[in-house]
Amino acid sequence: MILNTHSLEVTSMMKNIIVVLFVFGLFFSNSAQAQTTQTTAVPFLLIVPDSRAGGMGETGVAMPDNVWAVFWNPAGLAFQNGSELGMTHTNWLPGLGLSDIWIAHLAYKQPVEELDGVVGSQLTYLNLGEFNRTNSSGPEIVGKFTGYELAFSATYSTKLSEQLGIGTSLRIIYSHLADQGAGQEKGSGTATGFCFDLGLLYRPLFLGKSMSLGANLANIGPNIFYVDRAQADALPMMLRLGAAYKALESEYNNITFTMEVSRLLVARWGAQSDEFYKAFYTTWTQGNISEQIRRFDFGLGMEYWYGSPKLIAIRAGYFYEDPREGNRKFMTFGAGIRYDLYGFDFGYISTIQGQEPLDGTLRLTLSMGWGGEGQ
Repeated sequence: MILNTHSLEVTSMMKNIIVVLFVFGLFFSNSAQAQTTQTTAVPFLLIVPDSRAGGMGETGVAMPDNVWAVFWNPAGLAFQNGSELGMTHTNWLPGLGLSDIWIAHLAYKQPVEELDGVVGSQLTYLNLGEFNRTNSSGPEIVGKFTGYELAFSATYSTKLSEQLGIGTSLRIIYSHLADQGAGQEKGSGTATGFCFDLGLLYRPLFLGKSMSLGANLANIGPNIFYVDRAQADALPMMLRLGAAYKALESEYNNITFTMEVSRLLVARWGAQSDEFYKAFYTTWTQGNISEQIRRFDFGLGMEYWYGSPKLIAIRAGYFYEDPREGNRKFMTFGAGIRYDLYGFDFGYISTIQGQEPLDGTLRLTLSMGWGGEGQ
């Protein structure tokens, strides 16, 4: 375990359980039925940043046509023109009633003619709330500290042809779960790491650019540790594959459908996790074909735009995860409005099984674009 919970006292027992289970490594285990869920370090890297894709069943790898391509698929930036700034804020896991757990994202992109492509960046900050520190010998409070995690990425994308774009992101990660080690442990309660993403986006010309196919391999990097290398944990390396289809394109009405599958590429053997270069292979050796298929998450999304230029959007989607792999099942809803340079979007999660940590998640996104628009 990352922290010695015998030497930490959180404001309430509920908060202690939540932070340890949902933030410090078991983010995907939303059900007691989940028996094979893989745990990783810094799972906040997988939290969807934008309200638009968040309202479409968390599908975005094949429709990365705004600044949030820096998260979903860096190759999407290659098909965009103009600059854009986006900001998102979300109270995380609202079903737990903990107002001091929240996450914020800031993203920017800009074409650079000298580089024959588009560059971008993203800053993510997850606030884990305030903790009380106690003596290892008793419940006396001797101090307080705030837990948080952050990541900064830089992205570059370019076209290989009119149909195919590629992109990559380099990311620096910092995790601060405590301001000093606990008990006899050697670690400091902090960890630093790095990773990178690789993305492809294909828009076949014979379909008139109405279809997009996307692929992204995210968070490729070495294991990180808080205590010592023997207790290192894998990063949440994620494979995403998806398609987007513009079913209706007219002056005032536009409808797009999206579909996406994704899975963690993490191989854990007891307390040990394979390094990413081994996990590329060993992930696929754990279980038979049926077990491999069920480890893919599945999302569907729909977006309708009205206006010329686009003015108002309505979105809906569905996300499914096998009960044996985490059991997240929820509907998503969203809407957006554009006026001149500015945009406002919101996305909402409603879980299928009622009161769960993600139920009631509300994402709010503000954006500002100038010099062109995504294609």
